[in-house]
Amino acid sequence: MRRLSVTARAEAVETRPPLLLSAEDHDRLVALAAVMRIRNPLVARLLTEETDRAEVVPAGQVPPDVVEVGSLVEFRDTASGETREVRVVLPHETDIDAGRISILSLIGAGLIGVAQGRSIDWPTQDGRLRSLVLLRVEPPARAGG
Repeated sequence: MRRLSVTARAEAVETRPPLLLSAEDHDRLVALAAVMRIRNPLVARLLTEETDRAEVVPAGQVPPDVVEVGSLVEFRDTASGETREVRVVLPHETDIDAGRISILSLIGAGLIGVAQGRSIDWPTQDGRLRSLVLLRVEPPARAGG
């Protein structure tokens, strides 16, 4: 991983992949970002940037290969070569041991709205930039289906 300079951060923002969010996820993320402004300003800022630039569609119109709250995601960290499988969940559902990461984690915030096959450069807590490649996305289970 490399250190995130101001220039690198600006380039990373400009080259982030397109995002697609359901109206429901968009509203949840905007509310969570507002709550997190004091507790974790970095995550709040990143979530706000992402929700501001996302294309928002009605619930049920997000393609199955785009990460939503509840999606199962397999991704590779290009710096380490490590592949992980996680489910992106709301904060109260977080269980690291079970592979459920919060949308309020840096990785969760970076994955939401991104399509399978895309990559995203995303900051870590220590100011480094990591590149994540989405290898597989499984949509969240829907009630009644």
